[in-house]
Order: sequence, then C-alpha cells, then structure tokens
Amino acid sequence: MNRDEEFITAVYADEEGTILDATGLRGMGRVGSKNIALRPEDLIPLPESADLMLLPDHQAVGQTSAGEILPITGTAVAAILPAGYTRLFLPAYEREENAERLPLYGYTAVVVYRDALYCAAIYTDENDKWDPVHYNTPELKKLVKRTKKDLPGNRIVEQVGGCSLKWHCCTAQNLFYRRWEAGIPASPVCNANCFGCISLQPAECCPSPQQRIDFRPTPEEIAEVGIYHLSVAPDGIISFGQGCEGEPSLAASNIAAGIRLIRAKTKKGQINMNSNAGYTEGIREIVDAGLDSLRVSIISARPESYDAYYRASYHLDDVKASIRYALAHGTYVSLNLLYFPGFNDRPEEFGAWQTFFRELPVQMIQVRNLNIDPDAFLDIMPPEQEAPIGTREFLERLHEEFPQLIIGSFSHYIE
Repeated sequence: MNRDEEFITAVYADEEGTILDATGLRGMGRVGSKNIALRPEDLIPLPESADLMLLPDHQAVGQTSAGEILPITGTAVAAILPAGYTRLFLPAYEREENAERLPLYGYTAVVVYRDALYCAAIYTDENDKWDPVHYNTPELKKLVKRTKKDLPGNRIVEQVGGCSLKWHCCTAQNLFYRRWEAGIPASPVCNANCFGCISLQPAECCPSPQQRIDFRPTPEEIAEVGIYHLSVAPDGIISFGQGCEGEPSLAASNIAAGIRLIRAKTKKGQINMNSNAGYTEGIREIVDAGLDSLRVSIISARPESYDAYYRASYHLDDVKASIRYALAHGTYVSLNLLYFPGFNDRPEEFGAWQTFFRELPVQMIQVRNLNIDPDAFLDIMPPEQEAPIGTREFLERLHEEFPQLIIGSFSHYIE
C-alpha cells in the first residue's frame, strides 16, 4: 500500500487478477464519460460485504501530480456495493477498442486511501434486514424443502425456490425464512423493453443475471403464498414485481383477485407492488383491490430520457396518471430511482424532478445504483446539456426543497 496514507491512490489489477495500488498516481472516478480526480469527502471505507470486480478490456487510469491523466498497465477495478449504499462515482477507465459489454452490475470507483481500500459512495439507508449476513445461510436449502412441503404443487414456491438457491435473490429467500419482504412473481410478460433488463435480454445487449417466469400464477396460488407469509412473518410484506418477472400490472385480474382472497383471510402485513406503472388500467384494478404500497421504477422525469431507456408501449404521462390515481386512493407511493452518476444529476434532469414532485407528492425515493455497462447506457441516452451538479448535491437539494420526501434505498414497512 502507499506510504502516504492521506494520498488517494489509483488501483488496478495485474494479469493474474491481483489488485495493486499505482504508487504516485492519484485515484480517479468517473461521472458520465469523464474521469475526475477524487477527493477525501467523496470516499468511505469499502463496506465489508462489498465485492471487488475486474472490468475486462477497460484499462485503469490515474492522475499525475501535474494533473495529467495516464493509463495504467492493468485492468480497471470496481466495487460492487451492498444495498443501502449510493455510489457517487463510477470507476475511472479507458475502454479498449472492441471491448465486450460489461455484465449488469453497479460499478463503483475504488481506491487506496489511509492505507486501506475506500470507495466513492454514501450510505443512503440503514436497514439491517438487507444485510447479506442474513441470507444464503446453511439451512436455506432445508427451509425451501419445508415450504414446498407446506404448499405442495404451488408454482410460485417452485419459482422463488429456484431464485433463492440459484440466483441468491434475497426477496425470494425471505419467504422461506418466514420474515420481512417476500416476492410473489406473477407476470411473464412486460410492456417495456428496458435497456439492461435483469430478467430478459436480447443477445446484443448484456447477459441477464436471472431467468423470467414462464407461467401465469392463478389467484389461488397467489393467495396461498400471500396468506402463508403474511400470517407468520414479522414486518411481513408480499411484493409483486420481482426481478424474475415482467410487469405485474399486466396480470392485474389475477393479482387483484389474489389480494381479495388474502384479505378475506388475514389483515396482517403489507401488500406491495413494484411496477413501471405504465398500464394505468391495471394499476387502478390492483389499487382498488387493496394494494397498500406501490414502488414505481423510474429513471427520469423527462419524456425523452424516459423513452430512451424504457423503450415501452406507454409513456411518462401514463406513469404519472397511475401515480396520481394511487396517491388519490391512499396507496403509499415510492419511486425506485435508477441512479447513474453523471446522468440523473444533470441540471435538466434535476429541473424535471422538481416539477414532478411539485405535481405528484410521492412519499419516498429509493435510490438504486443502475446495473449497466456505463458506455452502453450513455450511448442510448440524450446527450447532456449542462455539466452534472453531482450526486450528493442532487440528493441534498431534493431533500431541501421537498422535506417530506424520504430518501432511502429500501421498501419500508408501513405501520
């Protein structure tokens, strides 16, 4: 490690994959497509549960004392952060010609500082429920078998059992641990074609980290799992709209009927849906059935940026109509804000968000690091009009103007 503990040092990986510090070269991060020298206030110690990942065909870079940005003979390194942390900077790099697209992860700048590994991030939400220590425990396989025995033949249980053991999905695993938020996938189809969808990808984009369901659960299957979980789970939540499915509102009839069956048996817990909210008719049907909370996936409040990412059969005005209906009918609404440093914090994007929140007073933003190849993402989005204001300032200014707006990273249990 570098002898000067207060110097922020660039890191890289050699041919064997060993991570080394580039002595004398200042560590950098990336905002949009620009590599920028990092400051101490940009950094936190690398969380224990974070992972380090190499970026093949992306060369590490550092800055000399004279301010010159130099390539390093080695591969760029990124931190993959646990939930609850929001990255401030992407890893700095120079992409090699004909480089393959990177897998769908949230790449974060990592450096050496104070003789240890640090990353460019802030802690956004304190929630011990999503600490990795609670998941993938030795008894998980036995717990999956127990639930399959309790609910024999239920295809949802079979699906989330596979998601738990193969894809290590935490929301799926909670069903078998009988606690907190558990996922109930319900729709094999979608009305959007998101660039970087985690459950279904065209071959030319990026490898998906999980497989989408290929069936439509019946209301009875939905209700059986929902009653099972909400009846026993502390702070129990069931959530439609998981990573292994499409858009749940397209299964509105089955979900609404399932919700009514659940509420006929138990009033416990919270019924949530994660949705793109583009199919307003379906949202209305599910809200009317008794939906407690709605989390809307969104990347921009500007129509041109929204359409470039979602490539959907609906538009941003449809999303706003769904949110307006849910708020008017007492549903708790949060936004799952897909965040990318150097995009969401552009002044034109921030201005659109100000207008959005004045019109639609949602209760919460859940800031989520967008899992995407940075260059692939920027290639499809509108070019920036002005220099970004920075992630920290973006969040601080939103909180200052809309103090009632909770800024976090997780779905919170609503009392």
